[in-house]
This record gives sequence, structure tokens and C-alpha cells, in this order.
Amino acid sequence: MIAKRTKQKDWNSIKTNDSWQIFKIMSEFVEGFEKMNKIGPSVTIFGSARTKKDAEHYKIAQKIAKKLAKEGFGVITGGGPGIMEAANKGAQKGKGASAGLNIVLPFEQDANQYIDPDKLVDFNYFFVRKVMFVKYAQAFVVMPGGFGTLDELFEALTLIQTKKIEKFPVILFDTKFWGGLIDWVKKVLLEQYNYISPNDLNLVHLSDDPDEVVKIIVDFYKKRNLTPNF
Repeated sequence: MIAKRTKQKDWNSIKTNDSWQIFKIMSEFVEGFEKMNKIGPSVTIFGSARTKKDAEHYKIAQKIAKKLAKEGFGVITGGGPGIMEAANKGAQKGKGASAGLNIVLPFEQDANQYIDPDKLVDFNYFFVRKVMFVKYAQAFVVMPGGFGTLDELFEALTLIQTKKIEKFPVILFDTKFWGGLIDWVKKVLLEQYNYISPNDLNLVHLSDDPDEVVKIIVDFYKKRNLTPNF
């Protein structure tokens, strides 16, 4: 009987903690909305945090971000090192808004130094952070990366595919890196199992040219309004 009461007490404590967690989640949404709702038209750039400063992808991400800034777009990243740092650095060099949506991790990812102070937001919850990436971006540029990059890529594709958000450009940079994945999507998901529609393949662009990346985004919005996605 004592053991039963103890178990019930522990379960009640868990339920109470879950309820209070709602307020922590809400506070992250509120902070994110308040800091990001003035950023203006922006592009989210994803990629590996492990990319070194002297790597070609680092230099290209910086170049793309600078070009986008000169076209009037802000740049949003995950706030950390690697490709994220390169993109924020490029945005500042192009005199554009530079936002960082940093995530608090056990190994303590520190925000990079190229984020505008008023556009840095720290998150504990990945799902809240991903809402901000999509809501305030008019395009995704996806550089080579790992699980996190893939997660963010397929989150966006799913939302567009299911019409939960308006379609926007999703551009994968480096056909050598992404080509195998796209071939698998086409041959396995589409042709072998029919798990996606042929039109779903049109949701992504492949490019090896920084100028083309910027052109795809600029051309897409020439006759469209730039609005948040949620």
C-alpha cells in the first residue's frame, strides 16, 4: 500500500511538471516572436556546425549570405559555428539583418559573434526553434550538413507538401553532396514505392552556383508578396 501511494505521488509530480513545462515553451515562443517579427524578408541558411573556417563551403555560405543581404534579405541561422557563423558573417558584410536562433545543448553551443545583438534568441526546445526558422524565412538555403540539417530540410518540405505553409524556394547547395539523396528520393520514394508525388520533386532546387542561388530566390519573389509563413 505504501509503495502504491508513493508511485501515485511520483506520477502526480510528473503530471504537475508537465503542466509547468507549458509555460516554459510559451515563453520561448513569446521571446522568439517579439525578437523576430521586425526582421523583414529573410532567408534561413542551414549547414554543418563542424564546417571549418578555411573550408570551401564556409566561404560559399558567407558569399551567398552577403549577396542576399545586398538584395535586401536578412539572414537567419542556427546561431552557432560552422556554416551558421559563415552566413551570419556574410550578412553583416552585406549590411543586412543577421539573426541567430541558438539552441542550448549539453556540449554548450555558443552563439557566434556575427549575430546582431537584438536578433539573438536562445532556445531549449528544437521544435520551437524550427517554427521560427520557417515562420520568418522566405527561402531556405541548405548547405552540406548532418542530422540537424536533414531534420530542418525535411521539416520544411513536409510543411510545403502538405500545404501547411506557402511554397517557398528550398535550395540545396552542392550537387555532389546532395545528388545521392535526391536520386534515392526519386528512385525509392517515388518510382519504387510511390510514397510521394512526381510534383514533390519540384519542391527542391539543386545548385553549385552562389549567384544562381540568389537569383532563384529573387526571381521567385518578383511577382509575390513577402509574408510570414504562419
